[in-house]
Amino acid sequence: MNRNRYTLQEPDVKEYLVKGDRFTKWKEDSKKTTPVTMKMDPKGFYLYWINQSKETEFLDIATIRDTRAGKYAKLPKHPKVRNVFNMDFPDSHHLAKALTIVTGPDTVNLTYHNFFAAKEVAQTWADDILAIAYNTLRANACRQVFLEKVYVRLSLQTNKDGKIPVKNILKMFPADKKRVEAALAAANLPKGKFDTIKPDVFTEAAFKTFILHLCPRPEINEIFTSFTKGKGFMTKEMLTKFLNEKQRDSRLNEELFPLVRPEQVKNLIEKYEPSSSNASRGQISPEGLMFYLMGSETSVVKLDKLAQSHDMTQPIPHYFIKSSHNTYLTAGQLTGVSSPEMYRQCLLAGCRCLELDCWKGKPPDEEPIITHGFTMTTEILFKDVIEAIAESAFKTSKYPVVLSFENHVDSVKQQEKMAHYCRTIFGDALLVDLLEKYPLKPGHPMPSPSELMGKILIKNKKSSTPASKPDQAKKASSPEQANEAADTSESNQAADPNQPAPANPEASDPPHAADDREEHDDHDEQDEEKMKNSDEGTAGQEVTAYEEMSALVNYVQPNKFISFENAAKKNKSFVISSFVETKGESLIAKNAVDWVEYNKRQMSRIYPKGTRVDSSNYSPQPFWTAGCQFVALNYQTMDFPMQLNMALFEFNGRTGYLLKHDVVRRSDKKFDPFTDRIDTIIASTLTIKIYSGQFLSDKHVKTGVEVELIGLPKDPKRKYRTKWSTTPNGINPEWNEEPFVFEKILLPEMAYLRLVVQEEGGKFLGHRIIPLDALQTGFQHICLRSESNMPLTLPSVFVHIEVKDYIPAAFADFSDALFNPVKTTKPPKTEVELNAQMHVINALKWIIIYDNFSAAEEAPASSEAEAAVPPAEGDSAPPAEETPAPEPEPEPKPEEKPEPEPKPEEKPEPEPKAEEKPDPEPKPEEKPEPEPKPEEKPEPEPKPEEKPDPEPEPKPEEKTEPDPEPKSEENPEAAADADAVATETKESSEETPSDPSGYLRLSHDTFISITVEIMLMFTAVTDLCVQLNKDTVAEHAKNMWSLPGDLSEAVNSCVQPHFPEHVEKAGESRSENTGQFNHVFVG
Repeated sequence: MNRNRYTLQEPDVKEYLVKGDRFTKWKEDSKKTTPVTMKMDPKGFYLYWINQSKETEFLDIATIRDTRAGKYAKLPKHPKVRNVFNMDFPDSHHLAKALTIVTGPDTVNLTYHNFFAAKEVAQTWADDILAIAYNTLRANACRQVFLEKVYVRLSLQTNKDGKIPVKNILKMFPADKKRVEAALAAANLPKGKFDTIKPDVFTEAAFKTFILHLCPRPEINEIFTSFTKGKGFMTKEMLTKFLNEKQRDSRLNEELFPLVRPEQVKNLIEKYEPSSSNASRGQISPEGLMFYLMGSETSVVKLDKLAQSHDMTQPIPHYFIKSSHNTYLTAGQLTGVSSPEMYRQCLLAGCRCLELDCWKGKPPDEEPIITHGFTMTTEILFKDVIEAIAESAFKTSKYPVVLSFENHVDSVKQQEKMAHYCRTIFGDALLVDLLEKYPLKPGHPMPSPSELMGKILIKNKKSSTPASKPDQAKKASSPEQANEAADTSESNQAADPNQPAPANPEASDPPHAADDREEHDDHDEQDEEKMKNSDEGTAGQEVTAYEEMSALVNYVQPNKFISFENAAKKNKSFVISSFVETKGESLIAKNAVDWVEYNKRQMSRIYPKGTRVDSSNYSPQPFWTAGCQFVALNYQTMDFPMQLNMALFEFNGRTGYLLKHDVVRRSDKKFDPFTDRIDTIIASTLTIKIYSGQFLSDKHVKTGVEVELIGLPKDPKRKYRTKWSTTPNGINPEWNEEPFVFEKILLPEMAYLRLVVQEEGGKFLGHRIIPLDALQTGFQHICLRSESNMPLTLPSVFVHIEVKDYIPAAFADFSDALFNPVKTTKPPKTEVELNAQMHVINALKWIIIYDNFSAAEEAPASSEAEAAVPPAEGDSAPPAEETPAPEPEPEPKPEEKPEPEPKPEEKPEPEPKAEEKPDPEPKPEEKPEPEPKPEEKPEPEPKPEEKPDPEPEPKPEEKTEPDPEPKSEENPEAAADADAVATETKESSEETPSDPSGYLRLSHDTFISITVEIMLMFTAVTDLCVQLNKDTVAEHAKNMWSLPGDLSEAVNSCVQPHFPEHVEKAGESRSENTGQFNHVFVG
């Protein structure tokens, strides 16, 4: 088994990076060149270079967006700089020495750092720096790692004397200068602005002491005290209890995920306790607990979830695919600058679908261009864009890239140029030929991402009969549409009846060609008018692809959407339709279930409405819930929808592909996004309490935290907000408020927690969006991100998170009784309470005997036939009361009187009564403990003295005549039961008039009948649970069919210790339906 599959690796900082190499730094706008020595710190936080004057420049590796070497690096144009690098000499090998490092806070505002190496090492440096910059574990580091990053920077920022200036520390923490100076003094460090600190004095331990005094944590002290009960330390037993009660996910199975053991806790104490004497005694201090809560064990995101690789062998429609809209733009839709660099940045960010708006170039070059037609946006060459895509397509993800062409080039010659550039620049990466297993025929599925790895697919209007002249193509008749409505025109399959039949019958699909032509004719005229007056913009339709471009289109063929019924009838998985956001919202509101079914088979692309001229974005969440694959956004705008998009695609190794949830891709089940209940999915309840913030602002201001849940339409839509911090405090504000609760989150795998920190004036300070199923429970530090999703070094929020299975309020007590029987069990009653209870029971016994005697004596007076009723009733009624408990109690009674002995033999006969069917269970009989009650003979003894039995005998003849009739009318069976019990009790009392055993047994039988009803209820609940378990196992079994081999092995390794024989036989039972599938035991 590949154990690295679900393990994140630390950045690999190679030795040569730490030692450094000689480079020459140059700038595009200067003739000056600067010799430097470039290095990286051993932990991989910073890249820095030192010039000959021993001045140091730093580059935060978290800000690095790209590294380029060779022909893709920037090269100097000034002759003087070129001469320095001997670039004009053929043997200079300058391309092997050129290195460009691209940094920036987002995809638009970029800085280029240009170097020439003394040796031919540029490519090696470029590759290793980029790998560290895109390390997943580093981007999701714990709080302690970010504090280490601050310490590394301060340690490296030395002056010419090799000392650390105090002014650098003051710059690092500008919120409160006096607090910084006081914290330095408390750590025995110089505090004057012009003071310096020797590196051997500024140790990591001294830095931790400084942080403890600069940012005290009273809330952690309170948590500590609540577990130690006032002691100054926490023992390993206390810490074990803390970890198992507060830090553990209560939903985890204790067999598969055992509780933390004291020996494990001992290792944690040794790792985090700053006092060696405490650690040797197995104790941890409040400071040690704080360091633990900032350590790698308490990362707010489940690291195994981040490391998990999705199954990439399913058809492409089963995935969400990271997509960009109008990729070339760097700003607004009307006056923005177009740049090939945006294609690089989107690909590096994980985008797997890019948009190219292609227009005819002007003479004399007649080079195809990319721009936003009929606007004032700038133009860029089509060829430059193709080169940028070729260089960056597979740097951060090896999975296929889809190029969505919006083609307005109505020139055969220029379309041929476009096709030529695609073929020659992309080379083998361009998918031209179909895969043999996946023909373009109705009913055939699409290939999987793994089968198309490293390939580029073209999405362009494909004509079934390639045109050869411009007038055969559909000319643009109005401005280019920002919405790609033309992209989706059905005319890509509309054939001219005067043209000869196409050479490729598979591509044209003859059986459906007539339908395609009809659809095109019906909608062609409507489209042009519609586009001028709708969110779909005012652009004209695309032109028809000529032969060269049409030949490049295969598995992603755009088609105008007609209806879900029409699409299901055609059943073409390779056809994709595009929807403007407003049309998509309408479809979700009216046909959500149909759209989910459509997206299981083929693909949808959503794009912003044309009125979003500021390049703002719509929320992608509703379209993800409908299963839409390509939800295209404007990557130049870092608003909330883009932040949500980046948070989602941070998983599955940032490949740009995410396997959709089971409910939106399984063909055997339908899913309604507006449902309030999902079968087989257990809803969750999220509780989050905000405690405090750390280094939230550089200013002395009040701050607040907003918490929001994003999920299905029926999920709780609440947005909570703390009050502003009581005093201006940007370093360690506190909020002592009640927890925020989000109940009944229907589909936790498609719900997200968003936390935003703001200043009192509303200024954004930081945020974090985390999928609910990746959220770690317990006390956590949430390290914040910038608007562009880059990790912020200092800001964090301390919270407590609890995620539980949702239980309706009506069943909360019942759930507690099931899961915590010890807590809900009442303490045993005292002797005084038992005596009081016996008095009440004895009084009730005599009332029951009195009523039943009167009913029993009336019965034989009616007729001789009725005199025979007691034996008949004995066959049905009395056993019903005694059936549930024949074994423990009735046995001593036959010793006192032989009559009850035959009754246990008659008990199996009365099974017709469904409610009396459960097997006898001795435990309920033992619970009332009837044995001790006879010992308390002071209660039964007074009863024989009063002797109420003989006195009431004449009264039944006068008073109880009407009683049996209503009883028999309302419930004949109950009357028969009562008569039988009364007869038996009378016989017993006549034989032993002074012995209370008869009514004791009657009380026992009454209790048993009540117990039976209770047990019947529990039996029904048990049966329901068993059925639900069977359904869940069956559902799980189906899922196991598609497990990859290594995951199957992982399941087997967990199950084998408990079911070794089943696992051994699992491989042979796939077809036997024995609860074992695909070599995995699931029973």
